[in-house]
Amino acid sequence: MPAPNDTPAHHERSEIEMEKHELEEQVEERQPVEGAYIAPEEIQARFPLLRDLSKEQMDALNKKVVSKIDWRMMPCVTLMFLMNYLDRINVSNARLAGLQEDLGMSDTVWNTGISTFYVGYLIGQLPGNLILAKTSPRFFLPTIMVLWSIGTICMPAMTNGVGFCMIRFYIGLTEAPFFPGLTLMTSSWYTKEESPIRMAIWHAGNTISNIISGFLAAGILENMDGIAGLHAWQWFFLIEGIASLAVAGASFIFLPSWPHDSTAFSEQEREMAQYRILVSNGGVDEKLGGTWDGVKEAVRDPFTWYFCLMHFSLVTAQSFKDFLPSIMNTFGFDKLTTYLVQAPPYAIAYISACLLAWSCGRMQETTWHIIIPIIVSAGGCGILIGTLNVAARYIGIILLVSGTYSGLNLQLSWETTVVPRPRAKKAALIAIANCISQVSHWFSPYFYPRSQEPYYRMGGGLLILGCALTVLSAVLVNLRAKKLNKKLDEQEGWTEHSGVERGWRYKR
Repeated sequence: MPAPNDTPAHHERSEIEMEKHELEEQVEERQPVEGAYIAPEEIQARFPLLRDLSKEQMDALNKKVVSKIDWRMMPCVTLMFLMNYLDRINVSNARLAGLQEDLGMSDTVWNTGISTFYVGYLIGQLPGNLILAKTSPRFFLPTIMVLWSIGTICMPAMTNGVGFCMIRFYIGLTEAPFFPGLTLMTSSWYTKEESPIRMAIWHAGNTISNIISGFLAAGILENMDGIAGLHAWQWFFLIEGIASLAVAGASFIFLPSWPHDSTAFSEQEREMAQYRILVSNGGVDEKLGGTWDGVKEAVRDPFTWYFCLMHFSLVTAQSFKDFLPSIMNTFGFDKLTTYLVQAPPYAIAYISACLLAWSCGRMQETTWHIIIPIIVSAGGCGILIGTLNVAARYIGIILLVSGTYSGLNLQLSWETTVVPRPRAKKAALIAIANCISQVSHWFSPYFYPRSQEPYYRMGGGLLILGCALTVLSAVLVNLRAKKLNKKLDEQEGWTEHSGVERGWRYKR
């Protein structure tokens, strides 16, 4: 009898693995220059299990892989991000339920606690995303979710402002790698055409969390005060933290890893997943390069700093979100109605974000998809700070929320499209941009003191400034992409009438 490892099937697998290893070494030795056209057929030939497939078979396999990625990844990451964002905003509704008064905090201490969350968030950004780039997202992301959930469950034990600041710092530190990590992971599974709508789906989970937060606040904060000797806001944190732990546990099972090593996919499906991203990236493997080499490349690339400005500006334009319940409390509704009327603006924002992301991916254009909605947001802010008419102010909030939220997820897709590889550089860019953007949270809470009620014009001025800087940064990215594309056209000798196949280009 042949030995267990001496069967024909074993020899066939060994030959395929050896051949694949040789091909990978050849690819690493001769990576194409950025912009040089690499035909999909040439990329297909790099994969032993794909090279002999016809176009029809490739299309069918691609469709199967995309569907499998969607079903395994999208529900999981959307739910994870929903819980992540719910954890960030739950304090704003808890404040209306008496959290600030029960802990004896002044407005200054409260704003310090809000800012302290983002201090921790800033510290954990870059190292967390670089660790993720070299490890498995299937284990790393759920693990940090467990850590921040533990912090949320501990929040009912707070007795003063110092405890509030310390716990919010810890939660910010543990949440830090999560948002840029999801961005990195999505860009590593989906092509430049698919990425905008997928990022919109999970990133718009923050709008869903705002909707859920309002309903949870209405149900818990209005009905559970005094049960088991706890304040309603303590129940709010306990229930949300336990739910977050449950989602983290499920994510250990369902979340995939990277395309090249995900055990949820067959060997042929993994090759197709890698092939798809290689074609989208212009034929260059995103895994190439060391961690610190990627950081150095990101720091030297002007795109990094343009996207830092854009992310900072968009986060500044969204600084209202931690204070929206307080702003809407000036509308004169009772507390229950104030909780509930937060939902429609975020529901409209979710629909708007998905439609804009679909259009962005289909048209392969981003600049105007960001600029036009952000101008609409600035107009909504102007309405909000210019009148006390409740109907007009509510419309202003809808416009403000919709434009700023759609802009942020499009920016995430844009930065991972113009800098698609190597993965370490992309991870560094995402983390640096997200890290710098959080500086906005250090000072923006101080623009919303209660003395500014009912207009909150100081905060409104900050929002309009954020919108203006977003327009500026989008124009800067567009101009640099145009310049680089022109240089690539000259290198290839490409013109509309040259007959030369046009290679990979920077998305504008």
